[in-house]
Amino acid sequence: MRILVDADVPAAEACFGTLGTLIRRPGREITAADLADVDALVVRSITRVDEALLAEASRLRFVGTCTIGTDHIETALLAERGIAFASAPGCNAEAVVDHVLGSLATLAERQGWRLSERRVGVVGAGNVGGRLLGRLAAMGIDCLACDPPRVEAGSVEKESVGFVDLETLIEECDVLCLHTPLVREGPHATRHLLDAEAIAELAPGTLLLNAGRGDCVDGAALRQRLAGQGDISAVLDVWEQEPAIDAALRDFAEVATPHIAGHSLDGKRRGTHMIYRALCRELGLPARVTLDALLPPPPLRRLELGPGLEPEEALRLCLRAVHDVRRDHDSLLRESRRLGMAKGFDACRANYPLRREFSTLAVTLAEPDDALAALLGGAGFRVVTP
Repeated sequence: MRILVDADVPAAEACFGTLGTLIRRPGREITAADLADVDALVVRSITRVDEALLAEASRLRFVGTCTIGTDHIETALLAERGIAFASAPGCNAEAVVDHVLGSLATLAERQGWRLSERRVGVVGAGNVGGRLLGRLAAMGIDCLACDPPRVEAGSVEKESVGFVDLETLIEECDVLCLHTPLVREGPHATRHLLDAEAIAELAPGTLLLNAGRGDCVDGAALRQRLAGQGDISAVLDVWEQEPAIDAALRDFAEVATPHIAGHSLDGKRRGTHMIYRALCRELGLPARVTLDALLPPPPLRRLELGPGLEPEEALRLCLRAVHDVRRDHDSLLRESRRLGMAKGFDACRANYPLRREFSTLAVTLAEPDDALAALLGGAGFRVVTP
């Protein structure tokens, strides 16, 4: 069996190498000719699997994407050709939430406000948004959610969990976090969900954070609002036209990162393992490689906090000990200016440094502090109290 895997999929040899001959290609360079003698294809979000790519894929029987999103895959075409498909929903959801919390804490410090004083609106309550809502609530932060498809499907209780429509969310929240998939058409289309009209309705002082899909925000309209009135803030991890993103919008964003919110080692290897298990099921083979075997010990296992820190200051210290979003912002600016936008964007992703998830860090409190323990535990850390 021949398995073609994106060169940046981690632990591919440990997983897929046990099932057949492994072939590695950079994701943006995979072509139809590469699939001519391949039985399985494993990609990330940068490879579009469509009719053009599958033109010579006569042997292909399985496609897997090590990502939550699937908008880069023509799933109907795969089904039509009898090609099995698997994605990795939730694989990096915890990492994305880590990134969001780190970004919010950074903006709070930079702009002089407290997280506890803000109401956060979460658009999309799936794998990422649902976890974010849970962590925010555990941290004592007021939040609302908007997810019409889930409300209509009856999968949430609108009144009990604070689900509202988008207009209400925009009107009542100080922070908007977008975590929706890209849906191009239909009653719940999300392309330009925040269009020029919605962006114009954002109240002065609003923080817009997008870690879902770049096309869910009208980038030109957002750039115009930031350049003109300059009275709102943006934190952007996803962009229209990746990797050749809008340089002016990058410069206006308070935190601009190259689609790396979910790039924890844990999330990446969890995604690989999920697709490995799916391929094993398709082949009727047992999955002998475990996720634990793919995860090394974290470089920072424990942090002890003494007395004297304000709760949000202590929170920022712990957040940055594991993942400092400012590093990723600086990296995008540096590499895009050095190599050009598209090459710099991809270089940041390909050479992304080791990052673990908040749950890998145990925070010991030197003195009992129930409020701080709740804040840190809600953020995702393992809290050890006297």
